[in-house]
Amino acid sequence: MPEPTTPVTFPSTFLWGASTSAYQIEGAVREGSRTPSIWDTFSHTPGKTFDGDHGDIAVDHYRRYPEDVALMAELGLDAYRFSISWSRVQPTGRGPAAQVGLDFYRRLVDELLSHGIKPTVTLYHWDLPQDLEDAGGWPERDTAYRFADYAQLVGEALGDRVEHWMTLNEPWCSAFLGYASGVHAPGRTDPEASLKAAHHLNLAHGLGTSALRSVMPARNSIAVSLNSSAVRPVSQDPADLAAARKIDDLANGVFHGPMLHGAYPETLLKATEKITDWSCIVEGDLVLINQPLDSLGLNYYTPALVSAADPESSSPRADGHGESAYSPWPGTDDVMFHQTPGEQTQMGWTIDPTGLHELLMRYTREAPGLPLYVTENGAAYDDKPDPDGRVHDPERIAYLHGHLSAVRRAIADGADVRGYYQWSLMDNFEWSYGYEKRFGIVYVDYATLERTPKSSARWYAEVARTGKLPAVEGV
Repeated sequence: MPEPTTPVTFPSTFLWGASTSAYQIEGAVREGSRTPSIWDTFSHTPGKTFDGDHGDIAVDHYRRYPEDVALMAELGLDAYRFSISWSRVQPTGRGPAAQVGLDFYRRLVDELLSHGIKPTVTLYHWDLPQDLEDAGGWPERDTAYRFADYAQLVGEALGDRVEHWMTLNEPWCSAFLGYASGVHAPGRTDPEASLKAAHHLNLAHGLGTSALRSVMPARNSIAVSLNSSAVRPVSQDPADLAAARKIDDLANGVFHGPMLHGAYPETLLKATEKITDWSCIVEGDLVLINQPLDSLGLNYYTPALVSAADPESSSPRADGHGESAYSPWPGTDDVMFHQTPGEQTQMGWTIDPTGLHELLMRYTREAPGLPLYVTENGAAYDDKPDPDGRVHDPERIAYLHGHLSAVRRAIADGADVRGYYQWSLMDNFEWSYGYEKRFGIVYVDYATLERTPKSSARWYAEVARTGKLPAVEGV
């Protein structure tokens, strides 16, 4: 880490952005031709989200987007990463696009461009059209082909103005929180289905990449955002090292193996052979998945600490992915998760920027020459306005400082990191945690929907303006 008195300087071309996702901010769930997604269904199911919260209104970005874009411009952001609501664009997940749905995104993109902000589109951020889930969802192979059709429709509509594209956001969460532990939509708890979902998400990425390239200018950049995990063993004991390998395969290798290298880890296939025979992998799939990428997006929050399971222990699984009687880690009954020591965010996630540096250097080695972006990184705290209506969040500033320092150190160590998207632009619907957890650098009063930049937003704006990471007291 740099000395506190020495400002850290980033390359002049470094991209400073923020990220959101459609279901978390848009609201307007019945506007135009939009139909329910799996998150509409899940969040309206009693007991699935904190306090029964849902995204029907969220923060009303659908109507307030001009205000939100103006705020981004005020903060000096270079780029804004947002996702498309699949069921707003293609209500049944099949057939022609609904132009009224595409028109919203056309207006949003035009508004961003008019303020000099680069749009980065994520095609899928977990909100599968409910009609496709009713037909079997991601465990069904056909869903990958439906995604490719959807990708082509959006690419045709926006590819002339949007240069930066992400196929999927965090497919690990879609597969394993959605179909194994059930803490995310659609709330299923079937280990075999989760592994099939993982493969078909990989296939969707490959097919979607090809579909985008078939309809967009060659200058456009296509990537994927993976929530890669820095998995660490408690000790160097062979049993603990084996446990870490199992979790690394499921957290990382199940996606970057086929996407970057055209193969699943053999150790993953072996560890899960009692759950599935992997017959969902059809000849030619790995070639379809292994499409050349223009960059890779990494989402990072906290590392994982694991060991071989202690037969005498009955402690809850401390993996940070919600409470469930069902594990999101198929085939790992012999692995135990531990709380990483150190200061924690409101999510209970340990603050450890070294994990971000570790992952950036790992992908620098594994995919040499592939540009990297940090597409999500941020922290939830119990933010509240002071009597004057201002929101001070020094903990978040310290968090951002630490992780941006880790990014700059990775650049100095040879990683080709081109940009950083803070999570999140504003407080929003935080999935099964509802509105209890606030990740935004902009505070949202959920009663009035008034937006108030927090002190972290002003700090981040100064970093974006100068390209320098100033010292922070106590850091």
